Amino acid sequence: MRPIVLGGDIGAYATARAFHEAFGVRTVVVAGAATWPVRDSRIVDLRVHGGDGAMTAASLAPVLRAIVAEAPGHRHLLLASADWLVGEAVALRAELPDVVVPYPDTAVVERVGDKGAVAAACERLGIPHPRTHVAHLRGRGQAPVVADPPLPAVVKFASTAQAHDVEYAGRAKVHRVSTLQELDDLLARIAATPFEGDVLVQEELPGGDTSMAAVNVMVDPDGAVTFAQLGRVLLEEHTPSALGNSVAQITADASRDAVAREAIDGVLRLLTDLEWRGFANVDLMRGADGTYRVLEVNPRVGRSGYAPTASGYNVARMYVDSWVERLAAPADPVLATREHLFVLVPLAIVRRYAPAARARIRELRRRGAVTNPLLYRAERHPRRWLFIAVAMVNQVRKFRRYHPGA
Repeated sequence: MRPIVLGGDIGAYATARAFHEAFGVRTVVVAGAATWPVRDSRIVDLRVHGGDGAMTAASLAPVLRAIVAEAPGHRHLLLASADWLVGEAVALRAELPDVVVPYPDTAVVERVGDKGAVAAACERLGIPHPRTHVAHLRGRGQAPVVADPPLPAVVKFASTAQAHDVEYAGRAKVHRVSTLQELDDLLARIAATPFEGDVLVQEELPGGDTSMAAVNVMVDPDGAVTFAQLGRVLLEEHTPSALGNSVAQITADASRDAVAREAIDGVLRLLTDLEWRGFANVDLMRGADGTYRVLEVNPRVGRSGYAPTASGYNVARMYVDSWVERLAAPADPVLATREHLFVLVPLAIVRRYAPAARARIRELRRRGAVTNPLLYRAERHPRRWLFIAVAMVNQVRKFRRYHPGA
């Protein structure tokens, strides 16, 4: 088994760690730059490919064919660590007939990656979700008018993949607006770019980081769910470019947690309706009534997708069992029951900004149930550990600057 991952972020490294833990193999990472999460690593075979702008199916095809030719006796599995790279991976399937590409077809990937389509599916299925308006931008410089927007609102692109290279003043992953004027100004800035697509205006649900959760799911090629796990977020990033990215979450025991089980059941109904195949990470937020609402579906493992591996359910082994070996799916999906703290920042930060979780963190530490995927004992290069130390210090600075509780 020889995994290949497109993208050089923390999620790519976490995936490589999962494969190294399960099979002792190095993962070939194809990235636009020698980014610190994947450089100077014993478990990553890094290939730099001409910048993110060159990471297209057309330019990647000869690179990947050459990588496969290096090890003709190995089975190759192609993964992507960003939404837009999932689309490129799927487009490469016909070019790489001997490589396993564990995603559905392009139409399904685009549907699942469209937050507006996900919201519409939730509405049709009766799955809780935020009230959503869709603004259509057509790249002509004219901002759309949103009738009766749900203010205060959260504003974001419907498709992260479609908008990953859009630039405008004040660009953020997620915008919050309180007035109609703020909404109009934001849409005007986006409309001034060449972007053509949809922007969502969603009601802003009350609650902070601890109202968030994520469900990680694996679906085999035949549509059978083989694994599902809910993780409750303790802390998220608050920098404009990474707002909402989880940096600490505790996985739930679905056998004893009725709320988690209900949320998982809703997510599985949604993914079945959307005809998803492969791994998906579904973001949720708890409303004032205590019910989790679906926000979006990420069609990839991502960095918080390491939470299942950390808690004893190795995602790499799931990929190999379901997609490479094509083992028969279990009669019922594995619902995770192991509680574990997945973290990407120093624990001191989590304790500082999530004080209600301090006792829980102490308990999990005593049980050895705390994992940061970056802190891997297999790594030896001193420069790598220096990069990680600097990154952790920078996290302290970022939270002091951006966290509302700082």
